[in-house]
Amino acid sequence: MTYSAMAPDAWDASFETDPDSMLSSDQCVIKSSHFFIRGLIEIPVIGSEDVFSWGVWVSLSKDNFARALEVWNAEGREAEAPYFGWLSTELALYSESTTDLKTNAHTRSVGRSPSIELEPTDHPLAIEQRRGITPDRVREIATAVLHPA
Repeated sequence: MTYSAMAPDAWDASFETDPDSMLSSDQCVIKSSHFFIRGLIEIPVIGSEDVFSWGVWVSLSKDNFARALEVWNAEGREAEAPYFGWLSTELALYSESTTDLKTNAHTRSVGRSPSIELEPTDHPLAIEQRRGITPDRVREIATAVLHPA
């Protein structure tokens, strides 16, 4: 159960022809000055072994982005310290903006998307990540994403 954003909110189609910008399925650079990786905010589903995931983008510093690229295909990369970042995906289902929430991106083994940990605040998304969500909440999200009003 995963819903993903295709690009960070700052991405614009006009950047596709910009030689200083690029967008792949997992990495993004805008005008050689903004750097992003895609990862998963994982939320346990209460009463099951299931996990609900939001595929989101987080901005990283230039140095952290360079390090993430350096170890992207390296065995053992999961031993990396987490990279601080800012959530760069607006999830409209939440009453409060999700853009610019503080995050830590935890690199995992090669082939697995980073795990995005939100700062433990009182934001509804951060609370859901810490406490989990019910199967009814999963259905509510699915309905809202698949059948927007």
